Amino acid sequence: MPVHNTDISDVLSKTADLLEIKGENQFRIRAYRDAARTIGGLSKNVADMVDEGGDLSRLPGIGKDLASKIAEIVKKGTFPLLQELQKEIPGELSIIMKVAGLGAKRVKAIYEELGVDSLDKLKEAVENKRIRELEGFGEKTEQSILEGIKRIKKGKERLPIAAADQIAGPFLDYLKKEKKIKDIIVAGSYRRRRQTVKDLDILVTCSKGSKIMDRFINYEDVGEVISRGKTRSSIRLRSGFQVDLRVVPQVSYGSALHYFTGSKAHNIAVRKIAVSKGLKISEYGVFKGKKRVAGRSEESVYKKVGLSYIEPELRENRGEIEAARKKNLPDLIDLKDIRGDLHIHTNYTDGHNSLEEMAEAAQKKGYDYIAITDHSKKVRVAGGLDEKELAKEIKKIDKINKELKSIVILKGVEVDILEDGSLDLSEDILKDLDLTVCAIHSKFNLTSQKQTERIIRAMDNPNFNILAHPTGRRINEREPYDIDMDKIMKEAKKRGCILELNSHRDRLDLDDVHCKAAKDIGLKIAISTDSHSRGDLDFIKFGVSQARRGWIEAADVINTRSLREFKKILKRK
Repeated sequence: MPVHNTDISDVLSKTADLLEIKGENQFRIRAYRDAARTIGGLSKNVADMVDEGGDLSRLPGIGKDLASKIAEIVKKGTFPLLQELQKEIPGELSIIMKVAGLGAKRVKAIYEELGVDSLDKLKEAVENKRIRELEGFGEKTEQSILEGIKRIKKGKERLPIAAADQIAGPFLDYLKKEKKIKDIIVAGSYRRRRQTVKDLDILVTCSKGSKIMDRFINYEDVGEVISRGKTRSSIRLRSGFQVDLRVVPQVSYGSALHYFTGSKAHNIAVRKIAVSKGLKISEYGVFKGKKRVAGRSEESVYKKVGLSYIEPELRENRGEIEAARKKNLPDLIDLKDIRGDLHIHTNYTDGHNSLEEMAEAAQKKGYDYIAITDHSKKVRVAGGLDEKELAKEIKKIDKINKELKSIVILKGVEVDILEDGSLDLSEDILKDLDLTVCAIHSKFNLTSQKQTERIIRAMDNPNFNILAHPTGRRINEREPYDIDMDKIMKEAKKRGCILELNSHRDRLDLDDVHCKAAKDIGLKIAISTDSHSRGDLDFIKFGVSQARRGWIEAADVINTRSLREFKKILKRK
């Protein structure tokens, strides 16, 4: 039975939540949270590392004790400490803790005073106006809780693309061991790289006599076989996630891939063009009457209806059809275009690796430069730098740069935007930096007008360069704060500021729609990872996919440029 990184991360995260509800030592709780974050962000499967005898204690933030516990989770599929905690603290309290605004103390109070131990009971308590009767709660809290419950339930229906990746990769590797497979690919919203995925649609072509269906339904992670047929089978994994497999003939592979990739709106638009030309498109091919005239490849499908090939990420019926007709599709950014990462944390604050280690990891990715952007201190009292500490870090970066040959470390900071729009560090220290990444980490519930004005006032500071994770959203966890993004984009362009596409797997912020809006007005973006460890640098692939969905080209992104060009763009007007 395979144990995915997401499974391990979930176990560690639940353990941390229940320990916090019990009021256990904060350092112990943080150790579990850090480990959950590390495991969840790894590109390599931890179960494989255990099987290979790898030393898990070498992973960021994981000591020998935690390493042995993680190995136990992998080998046994269970974790005794979590089981003990669940006996002591029944119900769904760890799930309730995911509701925005409900920390451990509040969850404990709701449980002890109202007997609420599930999302359904929490919803009932809110609807009966019982929550507001508790000390420290109110009507606004109740409304926030209702919205949080909706987000959590919606999140159960769709997995973040990063989590879907961790399922799809090992499953495809397993299926590819069937020797008679010719083509295999995951279609659907996964192929379009949407930020969340409801299920996986796997297409295969294979030689006669293939036993691919037997192999599919016998995958050791299967919890339920929904249906089994000669050309289509459906299973539900132990996690509840559904996976469908379709076997299609080689002659129809392109049309089937087009059909099952979607989106529905895109496919309908393409079919309408086909009808106007006396053609019919289905999953089986492009037909003129009863004769199949195209469909072996996706390119042939588009070509037959007079369109240029449209990349999967663009297929949302948001202008790509007309652009393809006019041969005016964007030359989408590619992972190889990225030349540096501009949002990286180290163990100076809440990261897990040193300056040198992050530089070495970036160097291995072929980057020309990185920016170290540890947190400022006012909002993040734990894990933040004051001005004296930042000055020390600046000197250390200068020293390290003298020793480096093929990569440059840029001096930066992730500085907090305070409620009044001021920055959490003085101009005296900010002017000594190469760039600033400015972010909101508090007061998320301001009105749209106040939140928008707060950001614009911050951008008035001549030391402001990049607006980090601009909407503050966390996928399936926290909604964006209320801001006028169109106005912020226009004001950013006027001032020569940049918007970040934060590639962290839990953020992907900007979203694809805002990426396209930025491109349309000529506002440049930065695609960065918000890395807290070496492994997080791999998150860049999620940001690039998101950018592609937003029609972004290499020229729209500042960290696709040489260091010299990049510094010119960064200068404020």
